[in-house]
Amino acid sequence: MKAGISNMKKIIYISIFIFGILCIPQYAYAQVDFNKVPDDDLGNVEDEFQEHFFEALKQKGIENYERAVEALHKCLNLNSKRPVIYFELGKNYKSLKNFGAAEDNLKKAISMQPDNEWFLDELYDVYYQQDDIDNAIKTIKQLVKYHPDYKEDLAALYVREKQYKQALDILDELDKQLGVTEQRDAMRNEIYDITGNAGDRIDNLKQRIANNPNNEENHLQLIYRYSQTGDKKNAYKAAQNLLKINPESKLVHLALYKFYLDDDKVDKAIASVKKVLTSAEINADAKTKVLKDFVAFVAINPQYEQDLVEITSLVDDNKTAQTHGDLAQYYLKAGDKAKSLYHYKEALKQDPNDFKLIRDILLLQLDLKQFEAVINDSLNALELYPAQPILYLTNGAAHNNLGNYKDAIDNLEMGLDFLVDNPKMEADFYAQLSVAYKALNNISKSDSFAKKALLIRAQQ
Repeated sequence: MKAGISNMKKIIYISIFIFGILCIPQYAYAQVDFNKVPDDDLGNVEDEFQEHFFEALKQKGIENYERAVEALHKCLNLNSKRPVIYFELGKNYKSLKNFGAAEDNLKKAISMQPDNEWFLDELYDVYYQQDDIDNAIKTIKQLVKYHPDYKEDLAALYVREKQYKQALDILDELDKQLGVTEQRDAMRNEIYDITGNAGDRIDNLKQRIANNPNNEENHLQLIYRYSQTGDKKNAYKAAQNLLKINPESKLVHLALYKFYLDDDKVDKAIASVKKVLTSAEINADAKTKVLKDFVAFVAINPQYEQDLVEITSLVDDNKTAQTHGDLAQYYLKAGDKAKSLYHYKEALKQDPNDFKLIRDILLLQLDLKQFEAVINDSLNALELYPAQPILYLTNGAAHNNLGNYKDAIDNLEMGLDFLVDNPKMEADFYAQLSVAYKALNNISKSDSFAKKALLIRAQQ
């Protein structure tokens, strides 16, 4: 969909336009004696013209464009010197996808009123819909004097034609005149992404900072763009520069903590992480990423685990499911299964239908010999996921450990019915069935399932 004048502009125009049509004949009546009987048929002609014209507007309003065209041609037969007729014909022909006729009529209207913005805008749209970018550019160049939006359209057309320098020149001009906007920045970054010209992008940001040193967003963008190109040295300098200009900045620490970790300045990194995690202006996703990075750092450097504990306590009330999941994995790798289970359960509270969390919790509970909990939790999970074999397997294993062998067999045999192409889990099912049948003194079945489990494992 093309950019350009706003709907509100068009609504205002239509209102003025219709009002103008209603007023078309008034100049002719200024000196008229309405009590005099007309001695010609001009009044009748004008009435007929208006009747056909408003019929055309009505038919266009109900999307009956062909009848609108017919009514407009009747208007032409009565008066062919009104540009508005050709304008309306052009719009109706455009709606009928008869772009050649639309172009011809709009050009006729423009030849009669060369400076009419609305006629030019409609012709621009005709070219745009045909993907005739060369003529669209020629037309919009005539429109730029009316509204800055047209310049943005022109820049977008230059991007489509891969004329990136021309597009950037227009964006620079608009930014200088009107200030930076998110929409224009998106177009600018699209150009930089296409051309791969990181240098121009960085130069533009540096110029913005020179013009407005207190704009934090430009500093943050510069840090990000330097980091994106692998220029950590200048990214770090840009971060330090922002900190110098705004010592109270919290967002800068989203970059600084990483630089400090890379430079083994752990105390400064920890301070930055704390500022990020306690800042109200930093969103939860960004905080989660920072905490995840610090968890990964502590996994390699366990001497800082106490700092991790202290840091995580700062966000006890605001931990996301992702944060709890990351902490659970950290403690699992560290061998602290109880803490890992705690964080998995906290994550599940926030995302109770997450099957992976349910599975990990059940497996940890088995490891921790929490068999009653496994039975209860697996039964609850089966209400959500009745076709997941791991739920039957964990349930069966828990029943075996509690001596409920018949219940174990029932659940294990039911779970086997849902198992597809998972040899490792199939072997686990057979091993648990072997345990259950052996406890019930059915040695032949126990041996049979044990052999099946061994055979599958031998093939892995």
